[in-house]
Amino acid sequence: MKRMGLLALGLAATAISAFAGEPWQETTPELGQAGAEVSGRLTADQLNRLTKIGEALFAARFTVEDGAGRPGATQAIVPTKRKHPVQNEMSRTAGIDANSCAACHNMPFPGGAGDFVTNVFVSEGFESADFDTTDPQFSNERGTNSIFGDGLVELLAREMTADLQRQRADAIALAAKTRQPQRIALESKGVKYGWLTVAPDGLVDMHELDGIDMDLVIRPFSQKGVMTSLRQFTVNALNQHHGMEPVERFGGRWTGTTDFDGDKHEDEIKDGDVSAIVAWQATLPAPVQKTPDDPKWRDMAAAGEKLFSGMGCSSCHMPSLPLDSLAFADPGPNDVAGTLNTKQVKEPAIYDLSLRDWTKKLKRNEKGQVLVPLFGDLKRHTMTDNSIDQLGNELIAQRFVDRNIFMTAELWGVASTPPYGHRNDITTLDGIIRAHGGDGRAARDAYVDASDEDRSKIVAFLKTLVIEQ
Repeated sequence: MKRMGLLALGLAATAISAFAGEPWQETTPELGQAGAEVSGRLTADQLNRLTKIGEALFAARFTVEDGAGRPGATQAIVPTKRKHPVQNEMSRTAGIDANSCAACHNMPFPGGAGDFVTNVFVSEGFESADFDTTDPQFSNERGTNSIFGDGLVELLAREMTADLQRQRADAIALAAKTRQPQRIALESKGVKYGWLTVAPDGLVDMHELDGIDMDLVIRPFSQKGVMTSLRQFTVNALNQHHGMEPVERFGGRWTGTTDFDGDKHEDEIKDGDVSAIVAWQATLPAPVQKTPDDPKWRDMAAAGEKLFSGMGCSSCHMPSLPLDSLAFADPGPNDVAGTLNTKQVKEPAIYDLSLRDWTKKLKRNEKGQVLVPLFGDLKRHTMTDNSIDQLGNELIAQRFVDRNIFMTAELWGVASTPPYGHRNDITTLDGIIRAHGGDGRAARDAYVDASDEDRSKIVAFLKTLVIEQ
């Protein structure tokens, strides 16, 4: 049965102490405060109130009084019981490893990236998550990514997913009508995802797909491109990093209990709490390209931007992708079991990003589409080859994505988010460019073969891509 109007499901207030807002209490007062008004298209005032709660929850240091900790459960994205008790529940490996979201996402502001010290350890993601070693045979070490602009990124992914799935449906219909096989190129917003061939009987051959899963859903989040939405990312992280179990995955509907982790706190994170955190993340402003005050830097950056394109860097780090709509629906359409989606609620909430002042500064093309300046392509690429393999240090595939394949990193904000690489172990922009192998090898070689002056110009350009508060 579908849940009542958007998140009227869990948007009713959580039963917390009447004194939770008092300074002597040790609970998080914002929990459960995303009210039932969160449904349909939110007004500017409603959106402001919701994102204020979401920001407070993102910065909150969850305590055991809130339900932090998971003594009986692992970090796995599939609710999984621990096989053995642990002596120290706080752990830099399988977690819990943070009291606050902002503890890791903090550079240059809350919602940003993290330094090497905030690295996390992830398993293949399903049930093999009960480990206590940093040995790469058991986990992959990952840096913390910035969330700024991710609402736009998810909207792009949704539109591109719809494009690709429509192309597949059209090919199936044409093959059935003509009784002839149809081989089509998959492309959306200028990004090519390979080919698929459809037989007259409807059988789809996908062995020529490139950089995308076989369901043609673009998953723009995580460094491997395996997370579909900010909501899925948030649900995963709340359990993994804090031991705060969202009801939509760890509650009675899926696990048959309201206290899956066995910490004697029921229904720790209601659906409305997740919605508030998602709303805040989705409305974080996009990074910008600043114009340097220093005239020499300004001239070098302008020249570097041309070299960036001329050397082939922009073939993956595309300067912008066009977006049709700024209406962010939560929950979204492409999540599956364990994360709320549009099929599970009567009406999703609509967060209109056009209500935010920062979106008014985004350029538009001749069709009126918003140009999202992400310097990315929402596509996975092979990042190593036989001689350049620095980015191939992982030993475990994640969600069936091979260990040397990664999502193109969006470069907007790159000047504000060092260090670099999926492990946060490369300290300079020059270093991360030189680490590109595989699909990025030709552009990398062009950069290495260039003069010192031209390389400096490219770095000067990248140094203009910043996150502003």
